[in-house]
Amino acid sequence: MLGMDSIWTRQRTGSPARETLSRDQIVKATMELLDTEGVAGLSMRKLAARLDSGATSLYWHVQTKDDLIDLVVDEAYGEVDVPDAELAGWRAGALLFAHSLRAVVLRHGWLPEVIYLRPSIGPNAVRMGSRGLELFTAAGFTGRDIDYAMGAVMSFVFGNANSQAAWEASVRRSGRSVEQQNQEILAEVDQITAMHPTMHESLQRRRVVGMDQLQNESFAYGLDSLLDGLEARLTAAR
Repeated sequence: MLGMDSIWTRQRTGSPARETLSRDQIVKATMELLDTEGVAGLSMRKLAARLDSGATSLYWHVQTKDDLIDLVVDEAYGEVDVPDAELAGWRAGALLFAHSLRAVVLRHGWLPEVIYLRPSIGPNAVRMGSRGLELFTAAGFTGRDIDYAMGAVMSFVFGNANSQAAWEASVRRSGRSVEQQNQEILAEVDQITAMHPTMHESLQRRRVVGMDQLQNESFAYGLDSLLDGLEARLTAAR
């Protein structure tokens, strides 16, 4: 039994007299609420209203807001594609895994805010973790290096996607498009960086490509570099 209470370790007893809700309905509605209002907008009251359900039926399925977080995090992990190492090869598999994980984080921008607050021990999280570890085992990593290699990739993905998700959230709040926001910021800092040629040149390079392309290329460059480094460690150990 975990020291921290979790919906995944708790046994449900009995059932409501009239069951009007399913766990799947609750998870779907919670994710919709989080996708539109973020973590700050999530409450049991709002969720019950969205489900058009009484509190009694809702609380039979989920006792606390933490239960909701446990459920939706696991649901999000279920959207991540981790290919079979034997079919894809470890590096191609790691690339697909990382890009899929990034897409899920960007689709659910609230995920980085809650991902480390609770233990991820739901069935989808365990399945994703197991398949990910199989990729790095197939690569030739051994012992704790398997965990470190997978952890390095996941940390890179979350760090990169979290910054992009935060940027996109700020754009939505501004009411502008991503490109409008980017061009306005570049224009504002143009004069500030005039006395710093290296930074100024960097900003000019950003003007010639769209923000989406810039973010995608930056992610791909960083991921390839990380995998190159992991591959070099494997080669050196042989």
